Amino acid sequence: MRKIKLLGLILIGLAMVLWFNLRSSTPSISSVASSPPKTIRYFERTLPQSIAHILLVPANGRFLVTPALSQKVATVEEFAQKHRAIAILNAGFFDPVNQKSTSYVIRQGKLVANPKENDRLVNNPNLQSYLSQIFNRTEFRRYLCGQTVRYDIVLHGASPLAGCQLVDAIGAGPSLLPELTLVKEGFVDNANKRDALGSNQPNARTAIGITRDGSVVLVMVAQKPSAPANSGVSLPTLADFMKTLGAAKAMNLDGGSSSSLYYNGKTFYGKVDLDGNPIKRPVKSVLLVQENI
Repeated sequence: MRKIKLLGLILIGLAMVLWFNLRSSTPSISSVASSPPKTIRYFERTLPQSIAHILLVPANGRFLVTPALSQKVATVEEFAQKHRAIAILNAGFFDPVNQKSTSYVIRQGKLVANPKENDRLVNNPNLQSYLSQIFNRTEFRRYLCGQTVRYDIVLHGASPLAGCQLVDAIGAGPSLLPELTLVKEGFVDNANKRDALGSNQPNARTAIGITRDGSVVLVMVAQKPSAPANSGVSLPTLADFMKTLGAAKAMNLDGGSSSSLYYNGKTFYGKVDLDGNPIKRPVKSVLLVQENI
């Protein structure tokens, strides 16, 4: 009887050792979870009437997305050479006649472009009733919250994030996500048949978005050379497309002939002429993607 009890105790002990070893060898969830992207990802999407060029900038602090302004208009390649940027995307609106910005630009905490100082904008009789909206359009912001970089997309008049320093901002508009604000920002006035951006017509477009994890999505939608007159996307379609890319917030940037994206030594242009050749239009302001050093 004692032998049987002893044998039983030995078997129980062996079972406990085996269970402990199996439990120790089982990987935890955190050890097998996929890590967030560590570098910039470029990819293309073919849409029914256009080709979208997309850059995903991860929210890991390795890269910064900041605005830049040129004294005179310049191509995205010229901006890239000057700033040694990994990527450049055209950004704010400007007047091609006087080459002054019609969008706010803040860089390193300093206001470097103020649309209220653009005489051709302020004194345009056709825009007088829209100026309050024009001066409060959507902008892309970069904050420094302690040691952490955060981005946001809000109206120009919105208060800064609590406990954070507003470092950079660049305006354009309208907001695409969470809602399309064409009327609110003075781009569309149905009563007066105003549609400053041809919002429902296909065209080359540029946009920026922020995902829920804080990553930044840069998008340039190019017309197809084979069908220049009827290709591109409308702004409602652009808003829907930004949502498919995971953007929780998104805004439209200057589009049409200004649409251009530089990445890793190559430039993509959005607008094409009737012969299908790309239109290379110099711009006033851009968004830079640079390594955070």
